[in-house]
Amino acid sequence: MFDISFGELMVVGAVALVVIGPERLPKVARTVGALLGRLQRYVANVKADIKREVELDGLRQLEAEMNEAGRKLGDDLQGGVAPIESGVAQAVQDTQAALAEPAPPRPDEKQFDLFSPSAGPRPERDQR
Repeated sequence: MFDISFGELMVVGAVALVVIGPERLPKVARTVGALLGRLQRYVANVKADIKREVELDGLRQLEAEMNEAGRKLGDDLQGGVAPIESGVAQAVQDTQAALAEPAPPRPDEKQFDLFSPSAGPRPERDQR
């Protein structure tokens, strides 16, 4: 973290022993160790927060891309549906117009009745 070699660490320890004294040196060493531990945890938390924000930023960009793709797909579908809707509307209008016209007169139904006396003799059935 601080890139201190073992020799430099020994010099710092000797100076601390002279300046602080042998009675208070263990307490100061524990305090310094606790502070360094807190500092390491703080740095780890900051790194994790930065990593999480970078991932969230990537997810936000992906969400924006997906929304844009969905919007384009919806527009394409609406563009494809419009001709079909106009064709169906035209077919409905044609059907309604055909239904509104009066029906042509029906021909005399008796001439098409196969079993009426005026139609002629009945066909013989095969008796097997």
